[in-house]
Amino acid sequence: MPHTTQPYPARVSITEVGLRDGLQMESEFIPTATKLRLLESLMDAGIRHFEATSFVSPRAVPQLRDAAELLAAVRRRPGVALAVLAPNWRGVERAIAAEADEAVVFVSASESHNRKNLNRGIADSLADIREIAQAAAGAPIRLKGAIACAFGCPFEGDVQIDRVLAIAEHFAALGFAGITLGDTTGMATPPLVAATVDALQRRLPGLPVALHFHNTRGLGLANVMQGLSMGVLQYESSLGGIGGCPFAPGATGNVCTEDTVHLLQCLGVETGIDLERLIAVAHELQALLGRDLPGQVMRAGPRLRLHPLQAQQAAQG
Repeated sequence: MPHTTQPYPARVSITEVGLRDGLQMESEFIPTATKLRLLESLMDAGIRHFEATSFVSPRAVPQLRDAAELLAAVRRRPGVALAVLAPNWRGVERAIAAEADEAVVFVSASESHNRKNLNRGIADSLADIREIAQAAAGAPIRLKGAIACAFGCPFEGDVQIDRVLAIAEHFAALGFAGITLGDTTGMATPPLVAATVDALQRRLPGLPVALHFHNTRGLGLANVMQGLSMGVLQYESSLGGIGGCPFAPGATGNVCTEDTVHLLQCLGVETGIDLERLIAVAHELQALLGRDLPGQVMRAGPRLRLHPLQAQQAAQG
């Protein structure tokens, strides 16, 4: 039984970003058929929302050059949403042509990171986003916004919450379906998450918010706990804890999906995800990549996975 006195949401949504944010850091190209197998195995485990790939320049992120092929190959299932990351209108156009359910348009709260990541200043990116919203009006795709470096920048340090709020207001005014606050290099802390989410909830109470944490400094699940305590219902995580931003120094893996689902189960929060099946897919990914992954629950198993006593060697002497 869950052991908690803290009132958490009864149910939350998990977006699996490993196929995009995770695999983009892999230097050796992973065949489309392999990505497809992982995607469909994750669907079988109960995940219903994915950031499946990205329509970015193949020169910038060669691992995701097969975005259109992947979306064309996947068998669509009722209730499963496939989102893609799109840096500009051309990316959104390609997402519409590929029949993606959702395009995630992003900008950084850090001027320095935005120039490294998008080769543009924040003001220019916001103007681009306005043009995207106008051009996509009436198209069969949802638009969501993402704010990178929402909790700090590896080049500039702390990011002012007012800057995050201004970008969120821009997305909201353009009719975006929601926003994600991205902790691009793991600089978030529970107090900072509390302050930022509280300010956002006060300023834009009707705007759905998702939290995307990295575990760079070991605070990923602590930050998830903080978000839960404030009623945030959407979280993004990566299978096995893989990933990071190739344009931000020190960026390591995302918060691990299996670890997050295990935490939520222990808190009595429903996700609709089968943890054992999810762990099996994480082991498949680990074998594919040929190295140990950061996820912890995939190694130890859920807390009540028991082991036969006779198989354990007894202490000697």
